[in-house]
Amino acid sequence: FAVVAAYGLLRSTNDLDYFSLNPNNRQRDLEKLAGESSGLARRYKVHVHSAAVASIPENYDERLTELFPGRFRNIRLFVPDPYDLVLSKLSRNLERDRQDVAYLARTQNLEPRVLRERYESELKSYLIGPPDRHNRTLEFWLEAYFERSDG
Repeated sequence: FAVVAAYGLLRSTNDLDYFSLNPNNRQRDLEKLAGESSGLARRYKVHVHSAAVASIPENYDERLTELFPGRFRNIRLFVPDPYDLVLSKLSRNLERDRQDVAYLARTQNLEPRVLRERYESELKSYLIGPPDRHNRTLEFWLEAYFERSDG
């Protein structure tokens, strides 16, 4: 959803993933109101979904941008900055994730150095699974999708 709504990727989406909810104790209410089997989901063909297991950089919340500020009465939507969004896709690394990374790298003029630094300082030590798998994925992405300017 964030790549489509905030960064302009022309692809349809039917779910709005969220990493956190404030207040957190309202998750059940939100799922009931706008989850996959809700009336809102049936009416608008889109639903909310908790990304309960997400690998996102440590300080991502400091870099969130509000999407559609002032547009809704009862909800505020925030999206990660493009570097954090790219890094959130590292562990899964599905074809759709790689397409998103390529798109964000190209359209947001992302710098490989910034991505690598954020990976090293805010994400790498929190990832589950073999570290060299994540390292290789990052290196592949940098080589395949980013303009090399860091030597």
